Amino acid sequence: LGVRAIIAESFERIHRSNLVGTGVLPLQFKKGENCKSLGLIGDETFKILNLNELKPNKEIKVIAVKPSGVKTEFNVTARLDSEIETDYFRNGGILQYVLRSFFRKT
Repeated sequence: LGVRAIIAESFERIHRSNLVGTGVLPLQFKKGENCKSLGLIGDETFKILNLNELKPNKEIKVIAVKPSGVKTEFNVTARLDSEIETDYFRNGGILQYVLRSFFRKT
């Protein structure tokens, strides 16, 4: 469906892991922040910055742009909890990671 990231207040362990495994980046609001406190209603376009510098639990800046052009900037935590999860995400998920690893060795 083209979903590349999910921003939530928290993640259950298995849901976070499943997102990483399918190549979707789980992003967590900072403590005390959520859609309501940031004035987000769901019609925004999101820009996630500095994904090329992604590391486990890295703080990342997000810019939400409303259809009117009004921007809201906030930081989230990338809930990639290990280097291998970062590699899974960069490769588009576990399956793509394994396939790329397999074909590099042959």
